[in-house]
Amino acid sequence: MISRDKAPTAQETFMQMAQAAGLRGRLLVTVGVLILVRLGIFLPVPGIDRPRFAEAISGSNSIFGLLDIFSGRGLSTLGVFALGILPFINASIIIQLLTAAIPSLENLQKNEGEAGRRKISQITRYVTVCWAILQSTAFSALFLQQFALNPGPIFVAETAIALTAGSMFVMWASELITERGIGNGASLLIFVNIVASLPKALGDTIDLVQVGGRETVGRVIVLILVFLATIVGIVVVQEGMRRIPIISARRQVGRRVLAEQRSFLPLRLNQGGVMPIIFAAAILSLPLLIANFAKNAELANIINTYLSPSGSGSWVYALVYMISIIFFSYFYSSLILNPVDVAQNLKKMGSSIPGIRPGKATSEYIERVSNRLTFLGAIFLGLVAIIPTGVESALGVPTFKGLGATSLLILVGVAIDTARQIQTYVISQRYEGMVKQ
Repeated sequence: MISRDKAPTAQETFMQMAQAAGLRGRLLVTVGVLILVRLGIFLPVPGIDRPRFAEAISGSNSIFGLLDIFSGRGLSTLGVFALGILPFINASIIIQLLTAAIPSLENLQKNEGEAGRRKISQITRYVTVCWAILQSTAFSALFLQQFALNPGPIFVAETAIALTAGSMFVMWASELITERGIGNGASLLIFVNIVASLPKALGDTIDLVQVGGRETVGRVIVLILVFLATIVGIVVVQEGMRRIPIISARRQVGRRVLAEQRSFLPLRLNQGGVMPIIFAAAILSLPLLIANFAKNAELANIINTYLSPSGSGSWVYALVYMISIIFFSYFYSSLILNPVDVAQNLKKMGSSIPGIRPGKATSEYIERVSNRLTFLGAIFLGLVAIIPTGVESALGVPTFKGLGATSLLILVGVAIDTARQIQTYVISQRYEGMVKQ
C-alpha cells in the first residue's frame, strides 16, 4: 500500500536535516568538497605572463566567457583547475553516445546491473583522462604558449600535466559528492561555479546603470523581468509530468480477494533534466575553441560569424543549439525510460493501462506519449535557452554575457534536483524512525 503522507515543509526539512546524522554528514561532505574545489581554482599555473593573458581573455569572444563561468573563473585566473569538470562532461557525452551505438556497452548498462554501471563509470574515467590530456595539450601548445615566459616543449608538457591533474582531481571530487554527498557532483560543481560568477556580473551591471542613466535602467529592468519569467518557465517544465493511469487486477491471497488498485505511471515533461543543455553547450563550444586556436583566419571568421551567439549570423548558432537540445533530450529520454521494459514489468505485476492491451500495444502507447512529452519539453528548453540571449543582445546589456539562459537553466535545474533529493532523503529518514519505534 502506498502512503499518502504529504511531503515535508521547508521548516520540517531543515529540522530533519539538523537532527539526522547521516544527512548532516552528507551535507558536510558536499560543502567541504565544493570549498576545496573553489580554493583550487586560485592555485596558479606557473610560467605565464598573466597581464597579457588577462588582456587577451577580456577581448575574446563569448565562448571564453561561457567556459570561464563553467570553470568558476578558473580560465581567466588560469588556475590548476582551469579545465574544471568540462573534460568529464565531454567524456560522458562520448560514452553515452557510444553506448547507444555499441551493443556491448549497451548490454553493460541495461543487463549487467550495478556491476555494468561500474564498468561504464571506469571506462568514462579512462576517456576523461585521455580527453583531458588532449585538451590541455592543445590549450597549452596552441593558445597559452604565446603568453609563456619560456615557451617550448617543456612549458607545454608541464602545463598540460598540471591542467590534467587538476581536471582529474575535479572529476574525483564530483564522484565523491555523488556517492557520499547530496546531489549530482558534476552538476553541483557547475552550479557553484556559476553562482561564483554572479557577483562580478551584478557589479558590472550596476556600473553600467550608473554610467548609462535612465534608459539603461529601463533596459536592465526589462532584461531582469525576462530572466524571472525564464526561471518560472524552467520550474514549470522541470516539475511538469503526465500521469498515465494504471489498474492492478484483482488478486486472491488465501481466502481474501484484493480489489482492483489504481495508481499511475509518471512521465516527466523533461526526462533529461538539465543535462541536455549542458551537453549541447559543450558540443557547441568545440567549434569556437577551434576558431580561437586556428591559424586560418578565414576559417576562424566563418566559425565566429555563424557558430557564435554574438556573431552576425547568430541565427545559425540558435538553430544548431535548438537541434542539439532536442537531440540530447530524446537521447536522455531513451536512456532513462525503456517502454518495452515498462510494459513487461506491468504485465508481470498484472497491471495494465485502461483501454490499452498489455504487451506490445502498451509499450507503443508509452513510447508515443513519451515522445510527445519529450518534444514539447525540448522545444521549450530550446526557446528558453535562445530567447533571453536574443533579448540581452537586442537591449545592449553586455554585462551578463556568458551568464544567460543556459546558466539560468543549469542553476534552476540543479537546485530543483538537489532539493528533491534532500527531501527524498528526509522522508526516508522519517519512515526509518517510525519503523524503529
